[in-house]
Amino acid sequence: MRCSGRLSVFFVAWMFVADNLVRVAFGGEADHRYKQGDPVPLYANKVGPFHNPTETYKYFDLPFCPPAQVTEKREDLGEVLNGDRMVHARYELNFREDKDTISLCKKTLKKEELQKFRDAVKNDYYFQMYYDDLPIWGFIGRTDAKETKFSLFTHVHFDIFYKGDRVIEINVGTDPAYAVDITDDKEIEVEFTYSAKWKEVDKPFEHRMEKYSKYSFLPQHLEIHWFSIINSCVTVLLLTGFLATILLRVLKNDFIKYSRDDEPPEEQEETGWKYIHGDVFRYPPYKSLFSAVLGSGTQLLALAVFIFMLALVGVFYPYNRGALYTALVVIYALTSGIAGYTAASFYKQLEGQNWVRNVLLTGCLFCGPLFLTFAFLNTVAIVYNSTAALPFGTIVVILLIWTLVTSPLLVLGGIAGKNSRAEFQAPCRTTKYPREIPQLPWYRRTIPQMAMAGFLPFSAIYIELYYIFASVWGHKVYTIYSILFIVFIILIIVTAFITIALTYFQLAVEDHEWWWRSVVCGGSTGVFIFGYCFYYYYARSDMSGFMQTSFFFGYMACICYGFFLMLGTVGFRASLLFVRHIYRSIKCE
Repeated sequence: MRCSGRLSVFFVAWMFVADNLVRVAFGGEADHRYKQGDPVPLYANKVGPFHNPTETYKYFDLPFCPPAQVTEKREDLGEVLNGDRMVHARYELNFREDKDTISLCKKTLKKEELQKFRDAVKNDYYFQMYYDDLPIWGFIGRTDAKETKFSLFTHVHFDIFYKGDRVIEINVGTDPAYAVDITDDKEIEVEFTYSAKWKEVDKPFEHRMEKYSKYSFLPQHLEIHWFSIINSCVTVLLLTGFLATILLRVLKNDFIKYSRDDEPPEEQEETGWKYIHGDVFRYPPYKSLFSAVLGSGTQLLALAVFIFMLALVGVFYPYNRGALYTALVVIYALTSGIAGYTAASFYKQLEGQNWVRNVLLTGCLFCGPLFLTFAFLNTVAIVYNSTAALPFGTIVVILLIWTLVTSPLLVLGGIAGKNSRAEFQAPCRTTKYPREIPQLPWYRRTIPQMAMAGFLPFSAIYIELYYIFASVWGHKVYTIYSILFIVFIILIIVTAFITIALTYFQLAVEDHEWWWRSVVCGGSTGVFIFGYCFYYYYARSDMSGFMQTSFFFGYMACICYGFFLMLGTVGFRASLLFVRHIYRSIKCE
């Protein structure tokens, strides 16, 4: 009976994951067809400062005209993670019915309510709604140039475009003639009104989301995107040329020198990377942590590839609410088996004994810091009463997914990795005692090597980073996923190449501790990205306030840490292939 109960709970969790995958792939259930006079769903979502995209609040936290009973829309996991809190609005915009100055309500604004509106106008608050799943925005009010006069917009006009029985486009505008002066603390009576005008267009329903992605396809932006691609390709070509002309030539000379058999052994001078053949495959310290890094990094790399696959087939179309967040949660849960298998199998190759501790460490290596960061930021959002705070039920759902999907798959992957018959392939036998590493100049040490290793990959992606940041931490829409995927592939290639080059230079000076060095050098691009966060926050954005600042740097720290693990894994795997190749090509006896 206990086993049956566990299986039923696991089945429920799996069905929840599958349901979210269906929602991500197909974007909802409504067919968006209406007859004249049919009610079209309109939801008021949230309000917040325009320059602080994370600091959002419920729409009726401001003293608008709330309905007699606020009815919340049932939202998917991704929508809740996105901070959406949609409720039915009082606007009645029935299909193909024009409206001329319809009154929502009349109310007397008290001093406290006036202060709320003044603060909202002063901080450039905007509102967001969804009409037939089409997003619309507008500002709460306006101020004069000196910010001494505050005006509240009380009239909203909707221009709605349709074709046949479907809504194609909607625009919202505010009429300055209806603006009310709320500068003083005197109680005033205001009337909130709205109007609507329907127009027929020829645009097909399938193209109605193109309006929101036009920004990415403007000629000047496409030119910048392609310049980014060209810059990245040039970086790859230069680096490849460097390896082909310098590194390979040096290796060729090394192979010739190390393959000479005509000289007596006592006359052969054994120096350079061949000199340390008995130490280069010596297992690194902290084997369990090292294997956990590789497991987590491999999982994050697989997660990135699957997300790109969904993006390239068009799942993440503009304002497919929460689709990306749902996909991240679901795919991360389903790929946890990759992390468990990779970590446990490599840990076994390194002759590790405590595989259970290794699997637990793998499961917590990325999720642990992410959970601690989330706990702190969610507490901040609760204090601010922001919609960025996740409800208790959503937190329970995420914990259930982690407990009933992520953890079992992680353990199953670990068991499969532990039982794998793979052995570590080392072309040279390791000596009993390690050789002493000679004194090295400062630029051969870890920090300078990380700086050199991270600069080239970062220079290949930094142009595209601005558009990513403007989309994630702003109101721009990013839709050119094909270019982003090319940049991602270039990032992987450049990281692998530069790590190989630095590993060779490290071995050439008889420094055999390359295992951890290849990980930190490969992952150092994540440190550069985090440094770019400071530049973007202070020089390219207008974000401010404790909540927005903590959310920006907190979650970007987790993302950059994920990049560190992923690219560090790429760097080590590339270096391992290279080291095995060069030592397999010479006689090490």
